[in-house]
Amino acid sequence: MTVLLLVIMGMCGFVWYFSKTVTQAMEVTMETKKIAITFDDGPNPEYTEVLLEGLQERNVHATFFLLGAEIEKYPKIVQKIEAGGHLIGVHAYEHVNLSNLTDAAAMEQVDKTNEAIYQVTGKRSEYIRPPYGCWKCNLDYETKMIEVLWDVDPLDWKTDNADAVVERVVTKCQENDIILLHDAYDSSVKAALRIIDILQEQGYEFVTVDELILE
Repeated sequence: MTVLLLVIMGMCGFVWYFSKTVTQAMEVTMETKKIAITFDDGPNPEYTEVLLEGLQERNVHATFFLLGAEIEKYPKIVQKIEAGGHLIGVHAYEHVNLSNLTDAAAMEQVDKTNEAIYQVTGKRSEYIRPPYGCWKCNLDYETKMIEVLWDVDPLDWKTDNADAVVERVVTKCQENDIILLHDAYDSSVKAALRIIDILQEQGYEFVTVDELILE
């Protein structure tokens, strides 16, 4: 009887250890399968708040690269972005190609936008995504901001077909990718929420870009 009891206890201990090991392995897998979704050109008075509601329902934090001129027009929307726990970055003051400007004009686009962010949130951003992905390399010496580009660009601004945007993203994205979208179009917002639903079902965890860059 004593021997049998010891055998049973040993088997129980093995089952507990095996179960714990598997659980920990699953948790590690889930923790490392991260992806970031980002939105340019906002805040938009028609669509950004719709997007924010959808993100909150899905418990997703995104990154928003904002235009300074739009921040000044719609500060309350920026406050909602901040309150939702999303990361705010600089796009430019206007949607211009910074590489075509003089150094002084390009820095003005950046600084005015960051000042607009500060006036609304009380914080300046450390991240920038220049329009068209065009940056002036020498300006790296003028600013300590971190440039953020992207891995997956479905060109959502070129189409109002949400299905096409969803397909372009979910068939291309991989772990640790940065997805580029815009919150200035109805089809883009609808596509974004569907993309999130699909990728969450596949085990992806959505994080802000700083969580990917600073890992």
